[in-house]
Amino acid sequence: MTSGDMRDLARTLFLAGVRAADPGLAVKRALGADALGAAPQGCVILIAFGKAACAMMEEALRHVPKGQDFTAVAVTNYENAREIDGCKVFASGHPLPDQNGIDAGIEVMRILDAATQNDKVLCLISGGGSALLPTPREGISLAEKIRVNELLLSGGLDIGQMNTVRQQLSVLKGGGLAAMAHPATVRSLIISDVVGDDIGTIASGPTAAASDNSATIALLKSRDIWANLPASARTLLAAPRTFTPRDADNAIICSNLQSLREIARSAPDWSPQIMSDPLVGDVEDAAREIVGHARSIPNAAPQLLIWGGETTVALKGTGRGGRNQELAVRVASLAGDLPGDWVFLSGGTDGRDGPTDAAGGIVTPRTLERAQAENINVKSALNDNDSYRILDAAGALLTTGPTGTNVADIQLFFRMPEP
Repeated sequence: MTSGDMRDLARTLFLAGVRAADPGLAVKRALGADALGAAPQGCVILIAFGKAACAMMEEALRHVPKGQDFTAVAVTNYENAREIDGCKVFASGHPLPDQNGIDAGIEVMRILDAATQNDKVLCLISGGGSALLPTPREGISLAEKIRVNELLLSGGLDIGQMNTVRQQLSVLKGGGLAAMAHPATVRSLIISDVVGDDIGTIASGPTAAASDNSATIALLKSRDIWANLPASARTLLAAPRTFTPRDADNAIICSNLQSLREIARSAPDWSPQIMSDPLVGDVEDAAREIVGHARSIPNAAPQLLIWGGETTVALKGTGRGGRNQELAVRVASLAGDLPGDWVFLSGGTDGRDGPTDAAGGIVTPRTLERAQAENINVKSALNDNDSYRILDAAGALLTTGPTGTNVADIQLFFRMPEP
């Protein structure tokens, strides 16, 4: 099998993993096993937010009992937005919030504020919901929240750390949605985009108890972020929200592991191995971990190593790229002396890596040579966080377009033995 064949297989298996995270099928399974049920004297309120919101809503609407009074709102990113019969759809900004997200939040809050004990609320939550439904607390403006998000995204924080901050700056996060819906009953079907599937972290936990933020300020200071935050954000973080938490019936219905298992099932000839430890933390450390495992593979038979997770990048330059693209370039720079042929893929299951049109990258032993042949100084570009330019010059970008789902990232390392 040539490198080209392995590249094609890597892409095929990545897309198989994405299909395994189909949000509509996940909702269908969940509501087939535990029906939505009627609210005879009230209304069924369906609220979907996140990158998978439209697909989740379309399926959920099929399960509303015939004749039942209902209202439905979906909030998703621009790339995944589409009209849905019987549902008001908002398209808003991601990863940075915008005014459309504020408008969507106002509509959601209006509906929840009118909910009664006779109503049922079904929340359909997926990754990206934190930025898409920003709903700032009183005392902080949208522009200030955008600045906070810019600092968090460039500061190398993981998603859990970022969402601990976001919970304290937003009305609906950290259990705020469940509290606002009271006294209606609240049920949430959740597609996880975070390592460990922590319900309080996914979309900043709108129907879960807020995370302990006691160490948040110290963390922000240690990353040189605190002093650069708007004064309004520092004030709110120093005085966390207080409200009566309310219970919700929360269930994870789809996660990264389902995608990894489907990839392994689809590649039996490659002795696939799902790595037990997810890839998290800084991309440089993750690249060393990947190549270290690859070096330990006996060079006697084809092998596929499979990871899931979500790495971080501390931005130091002004180039274009994302965590998956940078991880791919760093792996290529470390694995150049491996004997035999190999291919490495790193991609975001939502189809978008950072502020680019790519999902990630697919690299081989020859990728960096091809970039250099196009007059790219790889070391300089990498120092400038310009991984997109390196991969684009080498024809090594992984581009899928929006996938309509989001279960974090997938990494695949294929290694062929020496002839």
